Amino acid sequence: MSFESLGLAPALLRAVSEQGYSTPTTIQSEAIPQALAGHDLLAGAQTGTGKTAAFVLPLLQRLFVNKPNTGSRKPRALILAPTRELAVQVHDSLRAYAKHLRVNSTAIYGGNAMRPQFDALRRGVDVLVATPGRLIDHMDRRTADLSGIEMLVLDEADRMLDMGFMPAIKRILQEVPNQRQTLLFSATFDAPIKQLAQQFMRNPVEIQVAARNSVAETVTHRVHPVDGARKRDLLLHLLGEDSRRQTLVFSRTKHGADRLCEQIEAAGIKAVAIHGNKTQGARTRALRDFKTGRATVMVATDVAARGLDIDNLPVVINYDLPMVAEDYIHRIGRTGRAGAEGLALSLVSSAEANLLRAIQRLLKTDLALVDVPGFAPNRPLRLDGNGGAPGSARPGARPGGHAHPRRPHGQAPRRAHAGAGAKPYAGRSNPRTGTR
Repeated sequence: MSFESLGLAPALLRAVSEQGYSTPTTIQSEAIPQALAGHDLLAGAQTGTGKTAAFVLPLLQRLFVNKPNTGSRKPRALILAPTRELAVQVHDSLRAYAKHLRVNSTAIYGGNAMRPQFDALRRGVDVLVATPGRLIDHMDRRTADLSGIEMLVLDEADRMLDMGFMPAIKRILQEVPNQRQTLLFSATFDAPIKQLAQQFMRNPVEIQVAARNSVAETVTHRVHPVDGARKRDLLLHLLGEDSRRQTLVFSRTKHGADRLCEQIEAAGIKAVAIHGNKTQGARTRALRDFKTGRATVMVATDVAARGLDIDNLPVVINYDLPMVAEDYIHRIGRTGRAGAEGLALSLVSSAEANLLRAIQRLLKTDLALVDVPGFAPNRPLRLDGNGGAPGSARPGARPGGHAHPRRPHGQAPRRAHAGAGAKPYAGRSNPRTGTR
């Protein structure tokens, strides 16, 4: 299938070609025709599947190719995203695909001054990309008029609900016209998503292109057991094996991310940190430096687990396991994209055994345990839930993937078997800014 066969206009096909794309992904080939036909969509797609184009391209065609601009300064389309980074990414994609059309757009999100956003809205925009918290701020100040919305898109709806945005979304829905087309994209179709869809969508067409909680088959998953006190040394050892390899490191806390960044820099490896306490300018600079290779390591909290579009990222390292098992899926979704090989490493201490068990239950498979010589823990990592010894190996298996023929340092993997364990605490994030 080609983009031409989807029924897109020449101006959009030209922009798609200039972006280097020739063949649509599964979510694009299934969602674009349905959206062009005017249907509401309930689309299940993981980050990295090309979902942004799946809603941006039909939005641009329906509103700015098929219908002439009315001259109104009110936004005709609204795209809601859970985080600043995703809002910026979606807006960048929108501008790229609208290159050969006359479309005014802007992105509004927390962390930036209100005045420039107010000025952009006053001048008039056709498409508004926003985080819910900042949009509510503008609604409270009467600087955002949503009465002209013809298309509404909720990107990563499950994430917005996780972050506590349901009240904000319901209020926003009260301000947009009932006669509109609505596209909802979500990684999962859990009950809250279904309930939300029933409240404000009209007979949506349901599309699911990936199994729930699935992981890319091209990603190799590996767990390195280590004593908590030696995690930093092991991380520096792994990074030092190839200091030029782009690596995304996840830390549980903002302070921990900053501290790790300083320690990595002290070891002679250029690093940047990104988390919710950074200003938007600092976050943008950090991401730019990482994408361009000026920094080879980016240390992040889960604010970066979704929505960051980083091409050809070979390695993700979980310095700390996430408190919520589903966040493991979103973290490792940064690597192994578009068919590329990826490596997901997790440095796991005995105190994190319950978290690892929860991840394995979610994935319905075992992760390879590989001791790094010189860093084997004094206290073995026990994952049977009752203090027993770890299970035996099942060579070659890994979640959603093929057996990997190479083992680091010449070590054979062990297998961690899932068992009963305490349910991890679900961390909360700031519902106003969409940050952690």
